[in-house]
Amino acid sequence: MTIYQKQLSEFKRDYFAGATTGILVSSCLGSVAAMLVLMNGNTLVDMIQLGLIVVVCMWYNASVLAQLKPKFVFNSLITSILLSTSFILINIF
Repeated sequence: MTIYQKQLSEFKRDYFAGATTGILVSSCLGSVAAMLVLMNGNTLVDMIQLGLIVVVCMWYNASVLAQLKPKFVFNSLITSILLSTSFILINIF
């Protein structure tokens, strides 16, 4: 069993706790990424980065609120975390 499969089964088993924690993590990482993007300036590239961060974080929040399938919500969480983390790393250096 892969790490992804283990984490997905754990997420499905305790969906509401995982979704709630995911909202906190996604929102916090997204806000840090947005802050770093805005600290770099307000060019078109920065605004595109900011838009992507907002869309992906809100996508996860909306998928939780719409009570979509746990696998879709889990994949949305992974996408949100990876995108926010990558924009944090891009804008730090």
